[in-house]
Amino acid sequence: MRLIFLGPPGSGKGTQAKLLAEKYGIPQVSTGDILRAAVRERTSLGKRAKGYMDQGELVPDPLVIALIEERLRVADCREGYILDGFPRTLAQAEALRDALEALNSRLDAVINVEVEQGELLRRLTGRRTCRACGAMFHTVFNPSKVAGKCDACGGELYQRSDDQEATIRERLKVYTEQTAPLAAFYNHGGLLLTIHGMGKIDTIFEEICRVLERRA
Repeated sequence: MRLIFLGPPGSGKGTQAKLLAEKYGIPQVSTGDILRAAVRERTSLGKRAKGYMDQGELVPDPLVIALIEERLRVADCREGYILDGFPRTLAQAEALRDALEALNSRLDAVINVEVEQGELLRRLTGRRTCRACGAMFHTVFNPSKVAGKCDACGGELYQRSDDQEATIRERLKVYTEQTAPLAAFYNHGGLLLTIHGMGKIDTIFEEICRVLERRA
């Protein structure tokens, strides 16, 4: 099974991708993991990527695609894989399509997890982090026993800058402009499966499994 997961920040797509990877015994492939591994292992592509990263620049799409193509050639991807967090733009989706053709591979489905913006804001702006130990909490879904205090070490809980509403709204705006159009791209190719991402994690996962089994 060869899949892509789409969904805005806070949609839970990463969690669902992980559960599906465990169920089917296939790797969950993220560009972040690929980049870190390539840099750590000092591959030729990793050295090139590190040059951009050290300068605080985005790694160019052709280099990212080359890294993904290299990763998909690894033996653990022979029975399938889940691409999580890539592609993010139409240009990347088209480049990925060409790379998969070069690998004589094809996608089986694209899971698109949809969640209303109000719920996304509630999920993302409610996160709190311990200044001392880094433990994560949520004001609604996983509150600390004492407000503002970490259950693990008693440290102060705070809201990171990237969890503040203005930052979250900007991230969602970027997703809407750059990544949301991929739904139409993959729907045109007959690959899109849209999942309503509201409710319990287990319930959403069961629905994803059902739609994939019906497609098979």
